Amino acid sequence: MPKPNRSLAVFPGAFDPVTYGHLNIIERAAQLYDRLIVAVGQNPLKDEVFTGEERKEMVEAHTRHLPNVLVETYSGLTVEFVKHAGAGVILRGIRDNVDLHDELEIATANLIMGDIETVFLMTDRQHVLTSSTLIKQIVEIGAYDADHLSRLVPLDVAKRLEQRLRKRP
Repeated sequence: MPKPNRSLAVFPGAFDPVTYGHLNIIERAAQLYDRLIVAVGQNPLKDEVFTGEERKEMVEAHTRHLPNVLVETYSGLTVEFVKHAGAGVILRGIRDNVDLHDELEIATANLIMGDIETVFLMTDRQHVLTSSTLIKQIVEIGAYDADHLSRLVPLDVAKRLEQRLRKRP
């Protein structure tokens, strides 16, 4: 079996929707690795708002300026996707100690199952409290305006969320 390429990293996630926190990690990781694959996956524990292809389109729209970033969809185990891609690193963003606790367990499993290292990047402080789940809840409840929501997600993403989730009277 060929040795994993440590200059190729995979940043997996649901990206439902992509947030400025995700984009910040992608921008920074693109400077650290020769190539970065943003792997848009499915989380069986969550009801997804957008299809995999829709989420891929949204990530691509905001990473086109990064020539070493490729966005792909996948299903199944992340470690299998990473091995198939030939990558040597799984990249994960960490917001707080709760994220770290959860991610350490997954990273250990990925190391045991696939001999793939996980690298953690701390989210910039302005994105620490940003989560896709929270953003979806804000839109569903309807207690927001585009100016405020666009501080958390790109405006086109906010509009797509509103079209998909906002309850009409």
